[in-house]
This record gives sequence, C-alpha cells and structure tokens, in this order.
Amino acid sequence: MGKTGDSGVEERPKWDNKIQYLLTCIGFAVGLGNIWRFPYLCQIYGGGAFLIPYLIALVFEGLPLLYLELAIGQRLRMGSIGVWKSISPLLGGVGIASMIVSFLVSIFYNTIIAWVLWYFFHSFQNPLPWSQCPLNDNHTGYDVECEKSTSVNYFWYRQTLNITPDIETSGSLQWWLVICLASAWCVVYICFIKGIESMGKAVYVTATFPYLVLTIFLVRALTLPGATDGLVYLFTPDVSPILKNPQVWLDAATQIFFSLSVAFGGLIAFSSYNSERNNCERDAVLVGVINSATSLYASISIFSILGFKATNAYNSCREDNILDLTNHFELSDQNMTLENYYQWYDYLNSTFPDEVASLPLKSCNLQTFLDQSASGTGLAFIVFTEAVMEMPGSQVWAILFFIMLLSLGLSSMFGNIEGVLTPMHDLKIVPKWIPNEVLTAIICLASFLMSLIFTLGSGNYWVEVFNGYVGSVPLLIIAFFEIIGVIYVYGMKNFSEDIYFMTGSRPNIYWKACWMVISPIMLLAVLIAYVGLQAQKHPTYPTWNPDYELFPQTQVKDYPDWVFAIILLLCIVPVISIPVVALYELICCKIQRSSARAEPSPYCNDGFVVETQEQNNQRF
Repeated sequence: MGKTGDSGVEERPKWDNKIQYLLTCIGFAVGLGNIWRFPYLCQIYGGGAFLIPYLIALVFEGLPLLYLELAIGQRLRMGSIGVWKSISPLLGGVGIASMIVSFLVSIFYNTIIAWVLWYFFHSFQNPLPWSQCPLNDNHTGYDVECEKSTSVNYFWYRQTLNITPDIETSGSLQWWLVICLASAWCVVYICFIKGIESMGKAVYVTATFPYLVLTIFLVRALTLPGATDGLVYLFTPDVSPILKNPQVWLDAATQIFFSLSVAFGGLIAFSSYNSERNNCERDAVLVGVINSATSLYASISIFSILGFKATNAYNSCREDNILDLTNHFELSDQNMTLENYYQWYDYLNSTFPDEVASLPLKSCNLQTFLDQSASGTGLAFIVFTEAVMEMPGSQVWAILFFIMLLSLGLSSMFGNIEGVLTPMHDLKIVPKWIPNEVLTAIICLASFLMSLIFTLGSGNYWVEVFNGYVGSVPLLIIAFFEIIGVIYVYGMKNFSEDIYFMTGSRPNIYWKACWMVISPIMLLAVLIAYVGLQAQKHPTYPTWNPDYELFPQTQVKDYPDWVFAIILLLCIVPVISIPVVALYELICCKIQRSSARAEPSPYCNDGFVVETQEQNNQRF
C-alpha cells in the first residue's frame, strides 16, 4: 500500500508486546453493548435462535471489515486520515469522518462512565440507597413518586438524573453528575497521558478484569433460585421471529458491526503501532471470535440473574394472592403455600367462582416476568441493580458489577480517544512543540465542556439521541467507503500483495469474496433498510413524567422539529467530509492541470517539448 518513508519522520511508537496490542483491541471491541445490548436482542428475538443471523453477520460482515482495518493500519503505520489520504487523496474525508464520529461518541460514552461512577460510589452504603424509598418533605410517609414507581426507578430517574418531563425542558446542571463527569475525564486522561505507553499498561486491568467479574457473577448466579429458568429461556430457540421479521436480520447486522468497533478509526490507529511483519489475519479472527464469545458468556451470567429476578417477582406475585385468598376465605396460616398455590386456587375458583373473581388477584406467570425485556441503561441501572439488591451480600455484588462496567467503558474510551488524537497528528494541525500530554489534556477538557449538556435534567434524553444516531448511519457509510476505497480504488491485487508482505500468505477466496461482493452488498442493504425503517415513522422517545396518567409507565413522545433537525445533522455532518474532501481534491487537481497547460515551465520536460514542437513548426 505504499512505503512509509523513514527519513525525516519521527519514529512511530510501538507496543511493548503482542499481548498488549491484542488486549487493547479486545478491550476496544468488547464494550458495554456486549453486556446490555446483546442479551436484550437474544431475549426479544427467540433466544438462541438469534445466534443464527448474528453469526452470519459476523462471518460475512464483521470479520472482513475488522481484518481490512487492521491490515491497512499495520501496512501504512498511520491513523485513519493518513491511511485514506495515502490510498487516494479523494478518500481523505473518510478519515475525517471517522475522527468526528469517534469524538462525538466519546463525549456521550464517558457520560455513561460518569453514571457508573455515581452508582459505584453509592454501592458502599448499607443498605444500598436504591433499596428503599426516601421520606417525603413532611417526614410523614414515603415520597409519592417513589411509591408510585419503585425505589430503583426513583433512584435512577430522580436522585441520579433528576430528569425533566421531556427533552424541551432542559433543567439545570446536576452538580453531582458534573463532578462524576469531571472524574471520568480525569481517569481517561491519566490512562492516556503517555499515549500507548500508559494506555498499554492500563489495558492489562481494564481488558481482563471484566472477565474475572463475569466469571464470579456466573458462579454465583448459577447457585441462585431461578437461574435455570433464565438459561432455559436464553437457549430455547424460537425460529419464528427469524423467519417472519426482517428487523431481526437488521439488528443482528448492526449489533455485530458496532460491537466490533469498526469504522471508528481506533483499530486502524492501534494496528499502526505494530511492526509491518505481523499476522494481522490471525489477530482479526482472534479479536472477532473473542468479542462474540464474550457476548455469549455475558448473556449466560445476565440471564441467570434475570431468571433469579423473575422467579422472585413470580413468587412475590403468588404470595400477594395467597394473602388475599387466605384473608378472604379465613384459611389457617401456612395452609396455602407456594407449592400448593395452584391446587388451592383451582379448588376455590371451582367452588366459589364469584367470590374469587371479585378479589384483586394478580395474574402470575413466570414466562411473563422472563419476557420483561430491558436494554442499555434500563438493564444496567434499573433491572440489574434491582436483581443485585435481592442477592445476599448485595453491596459486594453491586461494587463488582459497577467496577466491571467501568473497566468495559474505559477500554472502549481508549479506542475512541485514539481515533481522535492519531488523525490530528496525521493532519499536522498541531504544532510539534506542543507535547502530547498537553494535546490530550486539551481534547479531554473540550470533550468535558461539550458533554456538560448530558448533565442537565434533560441529559439522558440527549444521550439517547447521540447513542441512537451518531453511531448508526455515519458508521455504515464510513465502512462502505472503506471497503470500496481499498478494494476498488487501491485495488484487490495491490492489497493482496501487501497482505502477502505482512503475513507471508495471500488472502484466500473467502476474504476476497467478502471484500469484493458480500460485505459491500450487506453494508448497503443494512444502510438502505435502516434508513427506510427510520423514514417510515417520526422518531419518538420515552419520557419519565410523574404527572402522566399511566405513570410509572414511560410516556412516549415525538421529538420536536428542532430536535429532529439536530438528529439529521448528527447523521449528516460526520460524513459530509467524504464528498466535500473528494470534491475539493478534484477541483484542486483540475486547477493544477489548467495552470500547467496555461504556463508551461521551461525547467521541466513538458516545457522543453512544447518549445521543440514550436521550433519545428517554424522550420516547416
């Protein structure tokens, strides 16, 4: 892909060892989505049957893109902007687009880490602060909002976010979140202060610790009552959603795509610190397989604990009914138990149907409680914290859980920040006399100031906007142009020779077929399908409004027009650099050619040829 000249060029940093590089790539790929997004998709799309479209997307979309990025970064030893400008100046906008997306993602992603820190600090309290409702202002009872919902919901929506009723009501900055956000950015800066030298040391902890916590959770979860029900629910395949719902295939493709963190530019930057002679094919397969295996491994722990939570809710539901039946029919205590509840219910319902029908009995079904799905912050800060609260030694499990989320978040943040810093060096917009420590500090400070919008009362709504739209259409477009740029602009033959130079073997037919046909078609199909589905409806968002008549259910509202305009900008602005840079390069090239024709230089061969031809014409 061209040689990187060494003369006059500052020596590029290198990883201390191969393990450090692999841990960094794995840490970047394995993020919060593996914990709170993949299990949710399994839950709503037929359990284990979701693995079918997921694995197809991994094999034909995820791995080829991952291999391509690691290969070009390693060969050219540059960041995203430098790589694409080297392939073709027309593709310089692809690198700029990756840098913008990485920056936008990092400012909201670190807000989630700030929330994790807030919960982590409160996990040391006994009892856990989200385990009970606070008293009202008069100290005569519990807070009304908390009583209507739950203590877990109240702690998240009111005591953590202090959320407003809708996105149009901004509210004020929440000082406790500002402090947590500043702390999160300080942690990122400290880990990144020496570039890959300090970050490479940090990943030994941040990339491995989540696996230790997941294993501890798994061992503990499997001993909880109801864990088996959760695992049976996970692994019992239901193929009907796959056959009937095209949304399943779309979600599987986007999940594997975003889970591997391709198109952010971070993987290109990480691989650029490798030596050129490195088997990047093996690295790509290893990182991709470990990433997907982690999603499945995390799902086992998550569903074991969700099964425990569902069983507790199921038992609590039946206990309430037992109390109502026992009081109404004046049965002796301990006569009706959980074990014989249905026998008693059937007997009383057949003997006194009218009286049983008049009682406010709840419908108790274990499957219904297992079907209650949640993803993202809803899973981490509501469902899982409620489940942890019911576990013996809840403080210890809460501390471990939020340290795990912190480690996962930091590992992903390293890739996002690297996806910003390395291209900035490529652009040479930063004077060389400014140390890397100062540049990193400036980026972190600017990111902190911009992310203050997420600490407002409406901050959670804005996090959902950024999470839903910055990391969707722009990344699909960037990845599409990456494949087109390498395979059809630079050329499959040249790329194969580069891979042969690096690994000692040329790519096989599988890789070539994916790069040339399958992956571009899949990306284009996912992009068109995603845009088509979004265009069919006006975007909506759930709000937390205590005045809503169906509270504590969330009230679904349409985004205001001005927010919808911002959503469009978040989808368009990051990738507008792709056509703008290409157009700029074409115009510059045309101007240069016109100037060359109009003013031939006597100091180049072209000028000499013109003079000779004119002299020959005069002679004849």
